[in-house]
Amino acid sequence: MEYTNENLSALDKQHYLQTFGRFPVTFERGDGSHVWDVEGNEYIDALGGIAVNVLGHNHPGLVKAIQEQAGKLLHISNFYLNVPQAVLSKKLIDLSGLDRVFFANSGAESVEGAIKIARKYAHSIGRGGEIISFEGCFHGRTLATIATGKEQMQKGFEPIPTGFKKVPFNNLDAVKKAATKETAAIIIEPIQGEGGINIADEFFLKNLRNYCDEQNIVLIFDEIQCGIGRTGKMFAKDHVGVQPDIMTLAKALGGGVPIGAILSNEKVSSAIEFGDHGTTFGGNPLACAASLAVLEAIESENLLDETLKKELWLRTEIKKLNIPDIKEIRGKGLMLGIEFNFETKPMVLKMLKKGVLANATANTVLRVVPPLNIPTADLKRVVEVIYESYNEIKRNE
Repeated sequence: MEYTNENLSALDKQHYLQTFGRFPVTFERGDGSHVWDVEGNEYIDALGGIAVNVLGHNHPGLVKAIQEQAGKLLHISNFYLNVPQAVLSKKLIDLSGLDRVFFANSGAESVEGAIKIARKYAHSIGRGGEIISFEGCFHGRTLATIATGKEQMQKGFEPIPTGFKKVPFNNLDAVKKAATKETAAIIIEPIQGEGGINIADEFFLKNLRNYCDEQNIVLIFDEIQCGIGRTGKMFAKDHVGVQPDIMTLAKALGGGVPIGAILSNEKVSSAIEFGDHGTTFGGNPLACAASLAVLEAIESENLLDETLKKELWLRTEIKKLNIPDIKEIRGKGLMLGIEFNFETKPMVLKMLKKGVLANATANTVLRVVPPLNIPTADLKRVVEVIYESYNEIKRNE
C-alpha cells in the first residue's frame, strides 16, 4: 500500500479514538526545523510539537544518546536505580535550586504528582487539601487536572474531583479572598500556554510567593510548556527570581521522548514516605538519557542566548508588517503569542498550506513555539507566511 495523506487520514478516522481535530497531513520524517509528509511535501515547524522539539528534529546529539542507551538498557524497574536517572536527577537539582526530583511520563502526570505532594505536606501541618488555580490555566487532561481548568473541558466527565478553586490571573486580592485554612497549594503557570501566552506579572509572583510563605501554602509552578530554555532562561521562574516549592516539567525535557518531572524543596518533600507515590515507566533509562542530551545541547550550543536574540528579531519583524489587526505580541523567548482581532484557526490552515506549522490558541492567538535552534532564514519565511496568510484572509472577507 502506498501511503498518502488521504488514505492515512482515512485509517486514522476508522481506528483511532476521534478526540483530535487533526489537519489532513501525516508526517514521516524531520530534520532540524523542517518536516516532510508522506507525499514529500516540506514544512517549516514553528510549532515544535507544541513546545516539545526544543532541538528540532533529528538532532545528532539527541539521536546518538537515544541510540546508545537503547543498545544498553531500556527498562528495569524503580526497585533499582539506573545511571541516566541518577545523573539527570543531580543535573535538574543543580539547574533549578530545588532539592528533590521525581520522574513521570507526561505533564499531566507531573501535575497530579505535584498535587499529591502538596496535599501530603498540607495535611502534615494540619491544613486541608484544596488547590487554587487561575483562570486561563491548563494543567492537563486527567480528572484532577481538568478540575483546575476550564469548565468546557469538564463537561461530560462529572463528577469532577472536588477541592479545587479558580481565581483571576495576576490578581492577588482574589487569591487572598479564596484562600482558607483548607488551602494546600496554589498552582500557576509563569506563562500560560493554552490560555493565550499570558505572562504572570513579576510583582504579582513575588507577592504571591510572600503570601504563600506567610500562610504556609505550597506554591507550585507549572513550567511544562515554558520551562527547559523556551523563554531564554532554563526556567521561566529565573526571569523573576521567584522560587516555587514545587515545579513541574515535561514537553521539552525529553526533546520528543516522553518524560515528566516533579521538582520540590526539602520542606514539602519531607512529607512523602515510602509508598506514597510511584511509577512504572517514569525515570526509565531511555527517557533520562534523552533528557541529559537535551540539556547538554542547550548549554553547549548557547541556545538560551540564541533564543533571546531570536525573540527580539521576531518581534521586530512582525511589528514591521504593520498589520492593523494585531492587538499584541506576548510571551518571552520563543514562546510567543500574536493576538489578532479575529479567530486564528483559518490563518493556521492557510499557513499549513503554505508550508508552515503553527497553532491557534485562546481563539484569537497565533502561537509560535519553534525549535530553539531554528535558523533565522526559517523564521523569516514564517513571518512572510503570516503576512501572506493574513492578506488572503482579509481579501476574502
